[in-house]
Amino acid sequence: MAKPDKYVGINNEINGGMTTIGKIIRDAWVFGLLPESETCEGWNIAGIDSLLQKVNAEWDKYGCLVSHLPEELAERHSRIHDEALAKAKAAGWNGEVETDDEE
Repeated sequence: MAKPDKYVGINNEINGGMTTIGKIIRDAWVFGLLPESETCEGWNIAGIDSLLQKVNAEWDKYGCLVSHLPEELAERHSRIHDEALAKAKAAGWNGEVETDDEE
């Protein structure tokens, strides 16, 4: 089966958006790289990759640690990611997929 050439959008993601691309998008929201209304639906892989590079550059400024974010960004990070976790759990996600290989 061929991979789709367009991204489905964070609101249409599997696992309530708890995927690598979903995290990239949420982090882009945190850093103000995208408005929180942007779901990236219809984006191609090159667009997502470009966004990843921008998100990584922002994280590098803070040593890739939430604890190093300025207060405003830390609060935005908590709000965005807490809301995402709540939505994903309500949609049936429980995080086990991410830890299945840690036995």
